[in-house]
Amino acid sequence: MYIERTLEAFLKQADQQFPVLLVTGPRQVGKTTILQHLSQGARTYLTLDDPNLALLATEDPALFLQRFAPPVLIDEIQYAPGLLPHIKIAVDKERRPGAFWMTGSQKFQLIKGVSESLAGRVGIVNLLGLSLKEQQRQASAAVPFLPVEELLRQRAKISPQLSLMDVYRIIWRGSYPGICVENRDRDLFYSSYIQTYLQRDVRDLANVSDIHVFLKFLRAAAARTGQMLNLSDMARDCSVSPMTAKNWLAILEVSGIIYLLEPYHNNVTSRLVKTPKLYFLDAGLCAYLTEWSSPETLEAGAMSGAILETFIFTEILKSYWYNGKRAPLYYYRDKDNKEIDLLIVQDEILYPLEFKQAATLDRNWAGQFEVLKKYKKRIGGGGVICFIENLLPLAKDMHAIPVGYL
Repeated sequence: MYIERTLEAFLKQADQQFPVLLVTGPRQVGKTTILQHLSQGARTYLTLDDPNLALLATEDPALFLQRFAPPVLIDEIQYAPGLLPHIKIAVDKERRPGAFWMTGSQKFQLIKGVSESLAGRVGIVNLLGLSLKEQQRQASAAVPFLPVEELLRQRAKISPQLSLMDVYRIIWRGSYPGICVENRDRDLFYSSYIQTYLQRDVRDLANVSDIHVFLKFLRAAAARTGQMLNLSDMARDCSVSPMTAKNWLAILEVSGIIYLLEPYHNNVTSRLVKTPKLYFLDAGLCAYLTEWSSPETLEAGAMSGAILETFIFTEILKSYWYNGKRAPLYYYRDKDNKEIDLLIVQDEILYPLEFKQAATLDRNWAGQFEVLKKYKKRIGGGGVICFIENLLPLAKDMHAIPVGYL
């Protein structure tokens, strides 16, 4: 069963502008599925997971493109980076939009090759797992999230109420289509996913001598989701050097497992912490790696708040990426330990958000945002995303926002 994706509308638009379209993201998030759905069988499908096709594309890319003329869909293009210069030659001859569609799971290698060979000719988009709105079959309603009155009122009309345990069941299961749509065994899916990831992407991206130590590092990263990055602690926990930890963290980032959220900077002040926060890009994978055996144990456990924060952050991130937009997301923390979970910064207007595992309104919540007044910038709206049942005001332009509105 195919679930409509929010990204479809932007992909159709980009296809009219660029001769090459590249969808990147981690494995098993539906990159190939969405492009096959949009092509409706009108283009040749080629996967470089096939050793014979990969060999031909690598050893004789010119013959490969003669044999498989556009329009084509090439899956896992990172296995034949030598194809990219030949694709450039082909699109420069024809200048036809939508000639080549490609997917790839190793973003660093892809972007490097694309920037060298296809600059100005390729539209690049990011895909993660299913968003909450996609799971609710409301993909077309998933506009970029802003905590402003008009958008929140629109969300109130279409968003079902989600209880505490509804949300933690969604978090624990995760957002990969293989679990959400095909209803596979959750533990078996993640176990297989990790083995595939370690054996293929990690070995391709780095010379990891002991894959078990890397798995330990992966679990250490999962245990720190929602926290400020401390590479020294992670290196010490895994008995590796700080440089190794830095390289391995880069692998997790470029393969779409984690996201590093930068702090908000402003020229007015120098009292900001410059360390990024680490977030896993799938809360279900994070819960699996940290060994929570059920939604109930996850909700009651020590990581319930951090994984809830991870889930909320990734939903907001998806709302921007799936509409083809850069995500203008930051966190705030200064050296006085004043902190705000998320700042959306658009047109120099600040939209602060806090995430709380609470269902009872507290009017003092809005006081956390007072620290932003020193910037003398407009605050366009904000609030606290929590388990309250209905949208409620906290202060001027500030609301308590139900999690289900994401």
